Amino acid sequence: MNSATRNLAIHSVNEFIFGKAPHPVECGRGVRIGTGVVIPEINFTLPPVDINPDTWPDIRCQYQEMIEGVCRRAVDLDVPSLLVEFETLPPMTVHPPWGVEITRILSETLRRYHDKYGLKNALRLTPNDNRDHERPPLMRRGKYWDGMVELFHAASDAGADLLAIESTGGKEVCDEALMNADLRTLVFALGVLAARDMEFLWKEIVKACREGNMVPSGDTACGFANTAMVLANQKLVPKVFAALVRVASVSRSLVAYEMGAVGPSKDCAYEGPYMKAIAGVPISMEGRSSACAHLTYVGNIAQAVCDCWSNESVQNLRLLSDFAPVVSVEQLAYDCRLMNVAAGRSAEDALQLRDWLVESDARHDPQAHILRPDVVLQLSEKIIEEESAYGRTRIAVLATVEELSRAEADGELDLSDREKKWLLRLQNETETLPEKEEDFIAEMLSTPEAAKFSREEYGL
Repeated sequence: MNSATRNLAIHSVNEFIFGKAPHPVECGRGVRIGTGVVIPEINFTLPPVDINPDTWPDIRCQYQEMIEGVCRRAVDLDVPSLLVEFETLPPMTVHPPWGVEITRILSETLRRYHDKYGLKNALRLTPNDNRDHERPPLMRRGKYWDGMVELFHAASDAGADLLAIESTGGKEVCDEALMNADLRTLVFALGVLAARDMEFLWKEIVKACREGNMVPSGDTACGFANTAMVLANQKLVPKVFAALVRVASVSRSLVAYEMGAVGPSKDCAYEGPYMKAIAGVPISMEGRSSACAHLTYVGNIAQAVCDCWSNESVQNLRLLSDFAPVVSVEQLAYDCRLMNVAAGRSAEDALQLRDWLVESDARHDPQAHILRPDVVLQLSEKIIEEESAYGRTRIAVLATVEELSRAEADGELDLSDREKKWLLRLQNETETLPEKEEDFIAEMLSTPEAAKFSREEYGL
């Protein structure tokens, strides 16, 4: 897979700022992303429930109540624009009419609030990728693939304005690699398997978007890098390993934009700043606002160059003030107000706020350090020197190890003795990765990992 992207879209750290992207996106009802205003993106879901025909009437009512509450609060707070994301739950993709029905409920409500109150808004649909529910997965055929594709092509008529996904190609190999902090297998999962699946999958997504006049927005390495982040938070894997996984996921996520996606990137794709630096697309990010879904050590720095600011997802539970989705949209709205006021004052004020967000997190965790805008630009420039996804993944881990080692030596990054030992170990491992992809593939196909996936499903 070759890329036409050989130069960064953002060349200077002073141009790397929240709210502004080289290639803005217009969508929905008057929403403009990346033109100077940070937009809240709200995502909500059900509390634990068995989804079946008997519970479906209540599920419909819950989604109607959630979108009504969110839109009402957005109007009350004079939110300039609102992005709503609907991530289907697995049964809603296996049975596409259910996903279509909820999409229509949300879309019709958003249109009503736009027409009645002037609320600029757009709806992003993210079908759940169920292909890894069987092992080894069928990535290009079978009931899970068919249901997902059916939902892609039904999305426009249901009222979706943007299409996204959290794809799972390579996850059947990556899961155990993450638990074992196995860098070599991880590189194979991300740089070989996942990248090939992304190319195949995103051809279909872009096709559906063109047919339906939707925006092909983006993908996320959530099942890979966010899993590593959660494991590191639980002290099950080293933080330096999780940081490497994050940057290693860049080449895989970049494939979506090479195939025609235009952004905004998915909120849970913490690799988003790299997408913005390389492809110039607007990005959605989450951090402290996503504590309702998962904990993180990058709560402030994640906001530094965002164009949409998200809560990840929140269940429809009653809190003291209101239901949780309403609370989340209020929190997002106030965060966005602050960024937009800073940007409205002056470029210098916007950069000052960005730098405070960065400084508050960067030295405390390697996962935060690799999100520093200057580090993102530095590593991105090295990544795009390579053409193949494997080459980019390999150089990503090599460059990240080098940068983390430098930062620790220069006193810019605090690492425990355990983390330092792991960093040295990972450095030794990265240096043994073959330069040629064909050599690496031949090696990995002779290991027990080859039994975990079907070669034909990845074109191998």
